[in-house]
Amino acid sequence: IYIGIAIQIIFALVLGGLVGYDREVKMKAAGFKTNIMICIGATLYTTISMLNLDTHAASAMIDPNRVAAQIVSGIGFLGAGAIIQGKGNVTGLTTAATIWVVAAIGYTIGVGYPLVATLFSVTVLIILRMLNPVNKIIEKEKDYKNFHIEMLSYGSVQQTIHHILEIEDVEIHTMFEEEHTGDSSLRILNLYIRGHSRTVERISSEILDAVKIKKVNYREILNFPNISFSSSSS
Repeated sequence: IYIGIAIQIIFALVLGGLVGYDREVKMKAAGFKTNIMICIGATLYTTISMLNLDTHAASAMIDPNRVAAQIVSGIGFLGAGAIIQGKGNVTGLTTAATIWVVAAIGYTIGVGYPLVATLFSVTVLIILRMLNPVNKIIEKEKDYKNFHIEMLSYGSVQQTIHHILEIEDVEIHTMFEEEHTGDSSLRILNLYIRGHSRTVERISSEILDAVKIKKVNYREILNFPNISFSSSSS
């Protein structure tokens, strides 16, 4: 029993960590540790319910399916908390959905199917990171336009923004160095990119969902400014 539980804990730790790492890199509210805890918690609840079922086989009161239902209900509160962040916009939907799926992965491990859970974890990572070629097919290059994005953040976020833009595979024309505002904790970052309007809207939502970001504005422009200095360009 203890060896089996140890294997389940390892799978929950690794699979929850893999999904959590992707969210941590993008500065999401539910990051590395949160996703690990969700996966391990769902695994623990399910494993204990299964052990109780074996111990009290004659009892009609022991039903692991009830535990699954309660996990789904309870995880909804975490998902709602990820969506409602008080930024004036509906953000965090992907984070909430990821929390929901990670709990399902933990439940799958708990009922004794770690390899199935691994398969679904890989699927989640593909969805989170590797669907951009599909978007490229849908979003035709002839519809690409120039955009100026301005964001207000708590501390430095330039590396995270650059990572998000690389994942989305958009053309970065100019990214300025971050400027300090009158408030020492706030910084302004301006960048100019070229892409489809749906891509820019998706990127803005991704950026706004990051923990350190306070505000994001973007607008379409006819031409890029003639700038000879930048922190990064392509």
